[in-house]
Amino acid sequence: MNTTKLDVFPAHLAAGRRSHWRDVVAANFGTFFEWFDLLVYAMFAITISRLFFPQDDAQSALLFSLMTFASSFLIRPVGAVVLGIMADKVGRRATLSFAALLMLAGTALIAVVPTYQTIGVAAPALLVLGRLLQGFSVGGEFGCANSYLTEQSEGRKAFFASMQFSTSGLAVVTASVFAYVCNHFLTPEQINSWGWRLPFVFGCLIGPVGLYIRLKIEETADFESVKRDGLAHNPLGETFRSHKRFVLIGAVVCAAGVVASFLNLYMPTFAINNLGLSKDSAFTASIFSGLVSTIVPFFGGAAADRLGTVKVMRVALVLGVILVFPLFTLLTHSPSLLTLAIFQCTLSAVFYSFYYAPVGSLLSQLFTASCRTTGVSIAYVIAQTFFGGITPLVVGLMIKATGSIMAPAYYVVIVAVFALVALHASRRHVK
Repeated sequence: MNTTKLDVFPAHLAAGRRSHWRDVVAANFGTFFEWFDLLVYAMFAITISRLFFPQDDAQSALLFSLMTFASSFLIRPVGAVVLGIMADKVGRRATLSFAALLMLAGTALIAVVPTYQTIGVAAPALLVLGRLLQGFSVGGEFGCANSYLTEQSEGRKAFFASMQFSTSGLAVVTASVFAYVCNHFLTPEQINSWGWRLPFVFGCLIGPVGLYIRLKIEETADFESVKRDGLAHNPLGETFRSHKRFVLIGAVVCAAGVVASFLNLYMPTFAINNLGLSKDSAFTASIFSGLVSTIVPFFGGAAADRLGTVKVMRVALVLGVILVFPLFTLLTHSPSLLTLAIFQCTLSAVFYSFYYAPVGSLLSQLFTASCRTTGVSIAYVIAQTFFGGITPLVVGLMIKATGSIMAPAYYVVIVAVFALVALHASRRHVK
């Protein structure tokens, strides 16, 4: 009996399993690092606006700060294309390391750059440069990490793909805790002087660890096969020559997850401005929601591998559409920490964990290995660009135009209908 157990897991296979999990951790370590650094900027946007932009007009300073935040979204498509091509031609491993290096450089620049009072207009210019490096890196991070993770195991694509989403949820929780601790335990003077830099310094400390780990990982078998066959000559050309339809399908499928995710991130602002909740209640609900987004995606990915990716995503999307109106009604009629937490945690569980988390598996299966990262990156960044950062703006305009506080629910439903059609179109190509 003992001999049989030893034969089932010989030493060389056990070593391979350890290496396999090391590679998975390395891919997700960088994802955490990159999303954490992006999120903390948004959380300290008001403080940064005071320190890096002329203060003759406070509203203009805040606007410039938000434009600086938006600059990272504008550069993302470029990063998606460039790093996607690099991953399909040079390799997933090298591109993941390069993306981590760019993010580390951008974060370090923001952490140490002097303020406007010290160096004048050079301060906002360097701040924008740091943001551009971060945005370029994130633009290619998802597609490259997704290809690397889904190529680890043919039968567990969705489970490994879901890890990126769990890691992003953990980044939300960590960034929220940093913002909460800094605002509650430091004085405004301390925050303005040095406190706002602490999260970026933390990012600089963990960044080299992620870069080192990524330099040690192994290349995937799928890419090695493409490299041996010499198929990845022009991944961008191949994507638009043979996979245009799949780029569109992937982007529309992603759109519903992006809208629901950014709406969830926007809910604290919505609750404070429209429902009269306190900042403490709003941010506490977001922390609970982030915890759900950290844990539950694993279950969404596992279910997709077992029952079918399209089937699980379709059920989650339909359930989300059914629930969104009752949830909004509950929240708007009885606004409180409890109802806001119920709303956000439900969105995190249904839309994020069971619909959005398996999307990496769906995207991976739509494209061949020779142009997989390029195709996935472009589809994902299209959804992020047109349905990501602009979601709070669209929702705000819809509330103002209709006079209905239920407008965000209508927006989610409209996008979800198109996503259902795209899911139906992908069913023949996705397990």
